[in-house]
Formats: sequence, structure tokens, C-alpha cells
Amino acid sequence: MRIFRHYTHLLREARGSVVALGNFDGVHRGHQAVISTAGKLARELGVAHAVMTFEPHPRSVFQPHTPPFRLTPMRIKARCIEVLGADHLFVQHFDREFSQMTAEAFITGVLCNGVAASHVVAGYDFVFGHGRKGDCALLERMAPERGFAFTRVPRAVDASGAAYSSTKIRELIAGGEPAEATVFLGRLFEIEGRVVPGDGRGRELGFPTANVHFEDFVIPATGVYAVCAGVDKGAETLWRDGVANFGFRPTFGGGKKMLEVHLFGECNDLTGCHLRVALADYLRPEKTFDEVAQLRAQIADDINAAKAVLAGFSSGGEVAEVPSLPPNGAANGML
Repeated sequence: MRIFRHYTHLLREARGSVVALGNFDGVHRGHQAVISTAGKLARELGVAHAVMTFEPHPRSVFQPHTPPFRLTPMRIKARCIEVLGADHLFVQHFDREFSQMTAEAFITGVLCNGVAASHVVAGYDFVFGHGRKGDCALLERMAPERGFAFTRVPRAVDASGAAYSSTKIRELIAGGEPAEATVFLGRLFEIEGRVVPGDGRGRELGFPTANVHFEDFVIPATGVYAVCAGVDKGAETLWRDGVANFGFRPTFGGGKKMLEVHLFGECNDLTGCHLRVALADYLRPEKTFDEVAQLRAQIADDINAAKAVLAGFSSGGEVAEVPSLPPNGAANGML
């Protein structure tokens, strides 16, 4: 997949694509329906399959001081979209100046004159343009006169009839329910960041950890998780099962929230590596221990609990829709 950070002076092969249009934070099952519909149309028409998204997220532009809320910062979003088969990803820079563009000007200047979309696909509730005045109805009206086709994708729902929603997924992650979020995402929720030096306390306890620095993600509930983790090498990422603690480490005086990951088996020093950490399930809240021996015993129990959770994952099943994220243990590859 080729990524373009502009919509003008594109390569010939990037113009004339079927374009899935949306912010796609989370790339959840509803978003996947939009992107996959564009892919199906592109194959039928014999043209390229493209996705257009907006970075940074408009909310961070208009509400810069709100707590982190992103489910998929750009790096993860691009990876998920590539797995869905897109040939091109148009990343439109979003700032206050761009937000002043009218919906009509966006259709004419960006979709038509810029990427020369042959067909545009959007979710039923997509809005765009200054004052959010553009919607699917406007795209349907303007498509014939501007020379492109338009498809509105209806609401995608789960077995209970509830719509897949980024807002709902954020609530589940913040509430310590990553397994439930998996149903909406079609994959495990993933955090990634650079491994930074720690104080070595985990190694002293007999359970060395990788300390992952991350920002711009929705904040998970504090506590202990069963995880799958791997050093980012794209499709060649080698996944390992593990257990992670996200929180303040109150037994040792607290401090800044950290994500500490213990991988099962032998593991080299990962300092400086970019680590992907997928939350499989929430095991327990964070708590304070009076003695180090108690903490050591609890970590051993957490490891056993995590192994039991991860052993229960099926190599088929519901989370296989976006197969690049993440694994069923080190040996079994992707879910």
C-alpha cells in the first residue's frame, strides 16, 4: 500500500480509484464494511482501491486539551487499512484552515480535481466540510454532475442489533473490558510504543519487563492484562504471549502511569525497540502489597492466569477479520 500525504499531483495509478472515505478511528467492523465495499467495487471495475482519512483526528484540533482518546493513531490505522487490501491511502492533513473548506469545495477540489475518484464509498453517518454540513445526501446529489458514482454503506450491527461504534469501544477499553472490545474491533486492541529504560525492578523480582512509552491512545483501565506482544517488523512481527501491568506501581511508591510487559520465555533486552502490545483480557485491578514476596507470588499467579486465557484463543473464530493483528501464541501466528 502506498501512502500519500497530499491530494494534488498524484501519480497516474493513484487517480481514478474507488475511494473509501472516513476518519476510521479504530478501523472497527463498521469501518471494515465501508473499506471492504470499496475494495469489492474496485475489483469489479478493474481500478485501484483507495482509502482517504484525516490526520490528526479533528477532535484533537478543536479540543486539544482533552484526554487522549485515539484507538488507532496513524501508524496502527495504516497497518489495519493495508490488511484490508487497499492499494493507496490518502492521508489528508486536518487543521483549522482545512476545516473551513465547504463540503461542496471538498467534493470538487479534493475528490474530483485532486484524487479524481471514480467511485466514492462512505458510511451512512459520514459528515464532512465546514460546519459538518456535508453528508451522504450531498454526495448522492453531486456525484452525477461531478462524474463519479457514490455508494452509501448502511449501518453495520452485531448479533444483538447494536451498531459498531468507536465511542463504545473507547468505553470498553477505559472500563477494563478489552475482550468485549475485540467483538467490535474484529481483532485485539493494540497499543504500541518505544521501549524505554526502566529501574530494573522487574528483573530483580525474577520477571523482567519491557517498559513501553506511549501517548495519544485512549487510556486503558489500570490493572493487569493477558497480552500478546511483538517487536514491530510489519508482516514479519514475531508475537509472544505475556502479561502486562498498566498503572502506577503503588507497591513501590507510585508515580507516572506505565505499561510494563513481561514476555514468556527467554527474551533479549528490548530497550529502544518499537513494541506492539495487544490486550487479550483484563485479569485484575492494580493493588498494593505489603511485602515483595507477596508481589512476587501474585505475579506468578498472574502469569498462570494469562497463559490460561491465551491458550483459550481459537486460531479461527470471530477475531480473524483483520489477520495482521495479533497472534494466538508465538507458534500459531495470527488469530
